[in-house]
Amino acid sequence: MIKINLDRVMLERKISSKALAEKIGITQVNLSILKTGKARGIRFATLEKICQTLNCQPSDILEYEEKTDI
Repeated sequence: MIKINLDRVMLERKISSKALAEKIGITQVNLSILKTGKARGIRFATLEKICQTLNCQPSDILEYEEKTDI
């Protein structure tokens, strides 16, 4: 399972969803979908803009977690 840590990175960088959405050129709704992990995918161009804006690496935002079936 891929875990999205965008909220944490945004909090560390002290940037709001509105400001990030404006800087990377997507709607706040689409950013929210991405932040909650409900997105089915992400364009590399969008990921690149996020990383440039937040001064981070893709691995800071995306994390692989082993899915455990209980």
